[in-house]
Amino acid sequence: MKVTALVEDALIEDVRTFSGGRNITESMVIALSDWLRIQKIKKLNRLVEEEPVYFSDTFSAKTVRRLNRRKRI
Repeated sequence: MKVTALVEDALIEDVRTFSGGRNITESMVIALSDWLRIQKIKKLNRLVEEEPVYFSDTFSAKTVRRLNRRKRI
C-alpha cells in the first residue's frame, strides 16, 4: 500500500539508524513490525495477568515426556 505521511526528518533518520534498513521503506516496515510485535506481546501479557495459566494437580514432566514419546512412534 502506498502511503503519504508527514514525518520529521530526525525521526526518520533515527528509525533508519536503529532499524538497519537499507532505505526509508524497509526501515519503516521493520519499525512498524517491531512495534506491532511488542503490542501483541503486551496484549498477551494482559490476558495472562487477567486469567493466569495453571497446571492441573496431576501434571508432571514425566507424564508429558511419556506422552510426547508415544506421539513420535
